[in-house]
Amino acid sequence: MKTTEKVDVREIRRKLGMNQSQFWSKIGVTQSGGSRYESGRNIPRPVQALLRLVHIEQVDIGKIKKDDVEVVEYLKATNPELFKTLKKEARAKRKERVPH
Repeated sequence: MKTTEKVDVREIRRKLGMNQSQFWSKIGVTQSGGSRYESGRNIPRPVQALLRLVHIEQVDIGKIKKDDVEVVEYLKATNPELFKTLKKEARAKRKERVPH
């Protein structure tokens, strides 16, 4: 999910078999706020990023540490080619583990 493309969040939630409270609370959004997003209100970029991480990439954000984020940002800034390569490899590994 890129931040520029329009995504049907309601459809993602339904495919995951979650009600609004379950779905939105995983990323710190109230059910009423999530309902507004599902009805067409623009979703802020930080919320879009959390949606992608939690509900598409299946990342447990409770396990992310500040150091992890700092290392990623440093790697992105100092060696973007290595960062891209590692990112591609990680996606390939994840696809191997997750049945479609």
